[in-house]
Amino acid sequence: MEKNNKKEKKNNKLLKILKNPLMQKIIILIIVAIASGFIAIGIKDTFITDSKTTKIGFENIGEFATQSAYCTQINVTDSSRELFGNKIPFTQSKYIYSYNITIKAGYDFSQIQWNIKGDTIEVKLPEVKILSSEIDLDSFKVYHEEESIFNKITLSENNQALKKLQSEAQTQAIQNGLYDNARKNAETMLKSFFGNVYDLNKYKIVFIDK
Repeated sequence: MEKNNKKEKKNNKLLKILKNPLMQKIIILIIVAIASGFIAIGIKDTFITDSKTTKIGFENIGEFATQSAYCTQINVTDSSRELFGNKIPFTQSKYIYSYNITIKAGYDFSQIQWNIKGDTIEVKLPEVKILSSEIDLDSFKVYHEEESIFNKITLSENNQALKKLQSEAQTQAIQNGLYDNARKNAETMLKSFFGNVYDLNKYKIVFIDK
């Protein structure tokens, strides 16, 4: 009996405390604070899950120039009429001129393949290639101009001369390290892309030719 009376007294005290308006406000604030904490935790977890990257940005770049070369190319266009293997006098037309040419090299980034093996990111690169070769028409300079009225240089000959000019400029640029620099710059850029997703202190990146 005494135990029951004590329980009833405790319950009555608890009811009186709960009925107190000030205590009710405190309890509501505590409940809201706890609920807000759980909501905040839930939002954080959702954000982390959604922010996981399934693709790395370079996969959608397409062709991307990673190195440019600027060349000043001199060309000689020489045309003469011949008869039995000998040049006919007064039929020689000759031009010596130059153009500035911008050559860009890089990769088709859609062809880059990569996978993770343990703590190594293995990246397979396609061949570097010339992406563009542009002649700056405003840079045209003439060093020698001689044209015979009996043998004028045709548009077709001039077009072939410009193609030869571009081809020689590309060869010269490659010999001077255009492809090598394009490869180095591509590796640097790709490391930056991977570094935005993976901790490069934990992963080693290895580049392999396809």
